[in-house]
Amino acid sequence: MTRTLAELDDRLAWATRERPGATALLEYVLGIEAACKLELRITRRITMSGLVERKTLEAFEWNFQPKLDKALVLELAGLDFVHRRDDLIITGKSGTGKSHILKAFALRACEQGIPMRYARCVDLLDDLHAGLADGSYARRLKAWSRPALLVIDDVGLGQVKKRGDEPTAAHTLYNLIDRRHGRVSTAVTSNIALSNWGRFLGDATLTAAILDRLAMHAIRIDIDGPSFRQHVAAERGGSALATAETAS
Repeated sequence: MTRTLAELDDRLAWATRERPGATALLEYVLGIEAACKLELRITRRITMSGLVERKTLEAFEWNFQPKLDKALVLELAGLDFVHRRDDLIITGKSGTGKSHILKAFALRACEQGIPMRYARCVDLLDDLHAGLADGSYARRLKAWSRPALLVIDDVGLGQVKKRGDEPTAAHTLYNLIDRRHGRVSTAVTSNIALSNWGRFLGDATLTAAILDRLAMHAIRIDIDGPSFRQHVAAERGGSALATAETAS
């Protein structure tokens, strides 16, 4: 009864005001406790998953991307594709909402109790490469291979680091995708065309093998539209300019 004890005065005030029967009072108190425990579990899942931003589809600017199939996105938000062990690839220019959509899916996975992990592609690769240095590679690879849903965000964004005789990013990512292939779902966003993944990951042959596995059970979405971030920046710039002109 942690929440009840913390808010005892409020509960007593409600009981005095509403004068519920014993059963109604018990249901009221237990309902609050259950909701509190559920909220804590969801928060713990989000923290452990690596998801920092909590995005929702309710906050998505659908009107700004009229070419995006809203019905398909909302259907995918039910996460049935995770239960089917399908993969998901969302491509498009920076600022088109790819990450927003997958972060919203990731949040829903936490809310539904589906094991999920989130990482930017370069951070995921850095983590696995760190395992090569300290001898924990096998453990780290197993941890990334396990979740029912793995969200790999921003393939093509940032710089892939390679030190000395370390394997290429393509080799590292291939090992992970091969372990997950057909067993659990992987959702990916990419700022570059899939044909350019080989250059980004450093090995065209292994990249082709990665894409071959992802494509077998993948749902593809390409967001062909403008950057919402650039739109917001332009609006802010225009407002700032108008304010400066008025002040002068």
